[in-house]
Amino acid sequence: MADRTCLIVDDSKIVRKVMRKIIEPLGYRVIEAEDGQQALDSFKEGSIDLVMLDWNMPVMNGLEFLKILRARTDITQPTIIFCSTENEFAKIQEALLHGANEYVMKPFDEEIIRGKLEQLGLL
Repeated sequence: MADRTCLIVDDSKIVRKVMRKIIEPLGYRVIEAEDGQQALDSFKEGSIDLVMLDWNMPVMNGLEFLKILRARTDITQPTIIFCSTENEFAKIQEALLHGANEYVMKPFDEEIIRGKLEQLGLL
């Protein structure tokens, strides 16, 4: 059983399924959320090591989630990788400024995700 947990946050069920197929074989237990609020609620269930985060979602977008999560002192802070179609340099900078560890453009593939995780020391 995996001893690390990855939270995949995306309003697209297809994107969550694709990401799960990439992440699980890398040794992560995967949980999913459809929006930022569900993602925040996931932290009540226990420690999360990695968050793969979409930007544009209903209820609470990825940047709002990131700001709230990084302000919390009651949890162990996870590594956060934004996975988004947002490709403006200002948006990427904003995500990194507010605590994202990395940024991946959609569409992505296994090689890109594996490379980012290796770069962050998570593999």
